[in-house]
Amino acid sequence: MMSQASNNLAAFIWSLADLLRGDFKQSQYGRIILPFTLLRRLECVLESSKAAVLTEHTRVQQLNISEEAQEKLLLRASGGLSFFNTSKMDLSKLGEAGIKANLESYLQGFSKDAREIFEHFKFTEFLGQLNDANLLYKVVQRVRQTDLSPTAVSNHDMGLVFEELIRRFAEGSNETAGEHFTPRDIVRLTTSLVFMEDDDALTKPGIIRTIYDPTAGTGGFLSSGMEYVHELNPHAVMRAYGQELNPESYAICKADMLIKGQDVSNIKLGNTLSNDQLYATEFDYMLSNPPFGVDWKKIEQEISEEHTQKGFSGRFGPGLPRVSDGSLLFLMHLLSKLRDGSQGGGRIGIILNGSPLFTGGAGSGESEIRRYILEADLLEAIVALPPDMFYNTGISTYVWVLSNKKADERKGKVQLINGVNLCGKMRKSLGSKRNEMDESDIATVIRAFGSFAAVDAYELDKQAAQKNNRGRQAATPKAEIAKTFASKIFSTHEFGYRRITIERPLRLSWQFSDERVATCRYAPNALNSAMQWLYQEFSSQESGSWSDDDNCKRYGDLSAHEDAIRRYCKLHFPELKEKHIKDLLNRSTWLDQKRLLLKVQQLQVSIGTTQHDDFNTFDEAVKAVCKKVGITLDAGDKKQIINAVSWKNPAAAKVIKKVHKVKGNPLYGLFVVDSEVLEYQADSELRDNENVALDPSQSVNASNEAFFIREVQPHVPDAWIDASKKDAKDQQVGIVGYEIPFNRHFYQYQPPRNLADIDADLDAVSAEILQLLQEVHS
Repeated sequence: MMSQASNNLAAFIWSLADLLRGDFKQSQYGRIILPFTLLRRLECVLESSKAAVLTEHTRVQQLNISEEAQEKLLLRASGGLSFFNTSKMDLSKLGEAGIKANLESYLQGFSKDAREIFEHFKFTEFLGQLNDANLLYKVVQRVRQTDLSPTAVSNHDMGLVFEELIRRFAEGSNETAGEHFTPRDIVRLTTSLVFMEDDDALTKPGIIRTIYDPTAGTGGFLSSGMEYVHELNPHAVMRAYGQELNPESYAICKADMLIKGQDVSNIKLGNTLSNDQLYATEFDYMLSNPPFGVDWKKIEQEISEEHTQKGFSGRFGPGLPRVSDGSLLFLMHLLSKLRDGSQGGGRIGIILNGSPLFTGGAGSGESEIRRYILEADLLEAIVALPPDMFYNTGISTYVWVLSNKKADERKGKVQLINGVNLCGKMRKSLGSKRNEMDESDIATVIRAFGSFAAVDAYELDKQAAQKNNRGRQAATPKAEIAKTFASKIFSTHEFGYRRITIERPLRLSWQFSDERVATCRYAPNALNSAMQWLYQEFSSQESGSWSDDDNCKRYGDLSAHEDAIRRYCKLHFPELKEKHIKDLLNRSTWLDQKRLLLKVQQLQVSIGTTQHDDFNTFDEAVKAVCKKVGITLDAGDKKQIINAVSWKNPAAAKVIKKVHKVKGNPLYGLFVVDSEVLEYQADSELRDNENVALDPSQSVNASNEAFFIREVQPHVPDAWIDASKKDAKDQQVGIVGYEIPFNRHFYQYQPPRNLADIDADLDAVSAEILQLLQEVHS
């Protein structure tokens, strides 16, 4: 933890803001203070090796070698440091007259990695602004008097100081803080959850571990991971790796790692998902707070190609989530980088919103990702965090803890911890962050996780939420829900289910009535409404009315009215595309429908206009008439006739699809009727899906059938299970899905208020309103 001395030093450095106030915005202070602090620290660290580096620089300049080779020789001369500076200047020798040019020259003397940090800070732009405001010399004089030498401030303490400066900068930039900085309380909790079970790293001297953050931001998670281990085992070696998309955050993170003595070449700039710059590298620990609900449309092609071409040998084998939310892509990315179990395995802590818990039904990309995680037994725990914990969002958030080296008692199990009430109100909100977790709140979660035991809900000693006192208060207000804490343990299969498709038979009546037959004059689907309007508008015009006689030469001819029809369609039928309008104006479309109408009228003469409630008689009746009068109907004609003369009727007979010569099985749609085995046509509008809980103790069919007999058959006896809907992976009936309904498991029932109390409140309000109205009228 941060000492008082480190805290005082951070406060002293941040007091540089006093010079900047008025000329710069508060959100810009960090962009000046952080690089100047880094510059002074690097200068102090380099002081002892500066002479040797300058001597070596004079020598290597005479050699005909590449810049990269020169850097290697100069790094060797620096005495094992990961940076150097070849300028003869330092902050005390810049002078006042040409200070801006001298400082820029000084910065150019740094080695590539260090120089890149200042470039991404856009430091030279701020130097120009400082110089224009006549502040640059004052700032430099103030900075150079700060002793940041290794003898005065160790690497560890300097890291803490720099973290505190980053925190102050982030909290002063509320509008963007959440994008690049995770609150310290959340970082502390997540880090503790991930590291607490590694006894070797926390106790053995000289142990080496790697830590990685694919959304590194300003490096808070990396710093916290190293700090956590350092507190418990100062002799452990932590090597930090990370990648960040935002150049400024990348610069801050890289500067922080440089100050801590880390190899900053392991901190990369770029999009982690589309351009993984630490490809095929595996890690012991991974911590991440990816952006919530951010779409990945810009990189959709790269991600989709990796999924289809590489499958499980790439990062996204299990599936792809919807394009509107890339959170689960980061989770799969981390899983691909877990150190192999034979080499000790790895652990992950990732902060996600509620969407990855349940979004997407069975067979969807999200469900398949959850399925992979749970069936591979990688998920250890999920902790629900309090609301309003982050700078830029107040939505529900969760910490997922994953590992491929579960302890024996955790195998096949997942722990859910409900910590939504473990917080206190902040004295001053920071953006959307209104709550914070103190050490005791974090300890409560850690104890529950560490003991791996179910904790029955118990009431916390937390202050009740401040109620709104505006308006009229109810005489008998609704009882407040107690603030509780609980932990539950589930088997992994308890989050899984099979979605079975339930079908019901189609029941149709049919009748060749005049109204139904007349509809065959118009094409189905998109053209139908427009054709009805056109027929009413133009078929009876005196200049050339349309007739159903074979010798009518004008039927369907709309050429004289094409412009008017186009204007009307554009205004009243905007769904029609150009190809539809061309078909509408084409005389052949009208003549084809007329020919069909005449055929149907011929059928009507022989079949009659009686209503039939058994559609199974339709085919034979139509075939007999067609044969008798010499009518031929193609598949399209027959389909349109059926749509015209038939309708769904719950009182009609079931439509038979096929007669089978196999044993009947009504559960799967093979019904025995009068010694025949019948399969009925399914009614798509009555189709339903049911989720059957996974039960490893019995076969899939037995589980599905027991559910169907218990939950479906008593209500719809004519229903059946569609056996053709099978899971793509195990080819069993029903599509497997997984979801983690966190809130459902911790739901606290609150009985509604008594009706008599509600009525009394309404009566009181009504009486008050009447009294006010009387006062107005009087």
